[in-house]
Amino acid sequence: MNGNRTFTMIKPDAVGNGHIGNILKDIQDAGFKIIAMKFTRLSEGQAGKFYEVHKERPFYGELVSYMSSGPIVAAILEKDEAVASFRTLIGATDPTKAEPGTIRAKYAESIAANAVHGSDSDENAAIEGNFFFSALEQVG
Repeated sequence: MNGNRTFTMIKPDAVGNGHIGNILKDIQDAGFKIIAMKFTRLSEGQAGKFYEVHKERPFYGELVSYMSSGPIVAAILEKDEAVASFRTLIGATDPTKAEPGTIRAKYAESIAANAVHGSDSDENAAIEGNFFFSALEQVG
């Protein structure tokens, strides 16, 4: 994604609490262009594959269960320095430590139910975006 694209998911807690519209508005207001987006639900198998990098971590089973517990919104976003810019916009994983005005400070419930996922590198942004979207679905 060459530094100008990143991947995000609006997680089941934020979807269930009706925050999709507000989160998308925050993303667009921060200058991101939505390149691809879908409303879907992950099976446990799909969630397990997506988070396979964490398979040996103690929270893996809980994470897979949570991420398959309800619908999500997956999206590829575009902006200069997209990964770093988006990580700043979403704030710290722990919403009590997230800067005021960040997505997690406004919409997250807890460290586990933290409203959104954001890629942590250009390489992972490409892998994660390609997990959800074919080249034909990436319209930017």
